[in-house]
Amino acid sequence: MNDVRSDYQRVHMDSALLFCVIFLVGIGITMNYSASAVLSEDTYSDSYYYLKRSLLFASLGFAAMAATMKISYVHYRRVVYPILLVAILLVGSVFIPGVGKTIGGATRWINLAGIRFQPSEAAKVAMIIFLAYSLEKKSKKISSFAVGFLPHIVFMGVVAAFVLMQKDFGSAMTIAIITWFMMFVAGVKVKYLVGMFVAMLPLIFMLVSGSDYRKQRILSFMNPWSDQYGSGFQIIQSFVAFNQGGWLGKGLGQGQQKLFYLPEAHTDFIFSVIGEELGILGISVVIALFCFFCYRGLKISLNAPDLFGRYIAVGCTLLIGMEALLNMGVVMGLLPTKGLTLPFVSYGGSSLVVSLAAVGILLNISTYKRVQGTL
Repeated sequence: MNDVRSDYQRVHMDSALLFCVIFLVGIGITMNYSASAVLSEDTYSDSYYYLKRSLLFASLGFAAMAATMKISYVHYRRVVYPILLVAILLVGSVFIPGVGKTIGGATRWINLAGIRFQPSEAAKVAMIIFLAYSLEKKSKKISSFAVGFLPHIVFMGVVAAFVLMQKDFGSAMTIAIITWFMMFVAGVKVKYLVGMFVAMLPLIFMLVSGSDYRKQRILSFMNPWSDQYGSGFQIIQSFVAFNQGGWLGKGLGQGQQKLFYLPEAHTDFIFSVIGEELGILGISVVIALFCFFCYRGLKISLNAPDLFGRYIAVGCTLLIGMEALLNMGVVMGLLPTKGLTLPFVSYGGSSLVVSLAAVGILLNISTYKRVQGTL
């Protein structure tokens, strides 16, 4: 059955967005090998261990992107609730003994076919699809508190609560920000959105003050040198990496901070390694690529033939753009540490596969436009 309306016309996909993403993934694979080769040799006696896994994750991610490119986005309307249910079940499965994997005190992962997977990553995309469906369905009453605002806030709160139970404050904040912006784009009254923001401030304060490790992160953010060999060590080593990189960097593979000085050099702090080895020039290229990605994503949203496509495109663009902004803000000391990866670039299978799948949805939306003269 073909769900595509007769007033929709197929056009060529946004190849500029595709090449931008391929370039970012290429940078990520290259920098992952540079940042992890010594660690791989020391841990697994194989300097190519993380490189091989990065190539595997990239292959899976591009396969997922190819699949979502082929599926017409309008079909998601029919399966929005099954998608949401599967995502919630996956997120909840991490709490099942023997299924969920705990790393660093946080239980966020499950094993799928021998590969560690983080369900909250998939839940973000499922949430975007559901919000797009619901916001479109309620578009005629979007200004109503009871119809356009309250149900979506409750939904966001449930999803964020599941994620917070996994000690993933960064992902919970990402979910809240995406929900806020999607409702703003849909036309929810600004006074409701401002009220939501104000109401969240004491909640955020309670979440931070009620957790010793979150309080320590805030204190380290404000003055990392107060505990330079403890909680402030990571961000200080990140500063050192950027300082040593200068304008042009020390050269690819020549960085020193990745040699067991900078923790998580190939994951959350890969941007610091780019800064040290490729300098301000290198990080400027990465920032420019993400800005270009956001520009093309928002352009796809504006050109989408219906509200459902527009809201999905906005959500997927925000998801990747917001995570990139938060990650870069953390490694440059502009934000407290949150544990978010740099999309397409950081080592991490769940993030890369889900991000590329989201790009596939964006590219599919870019292939549709409304025929001129139709409503």
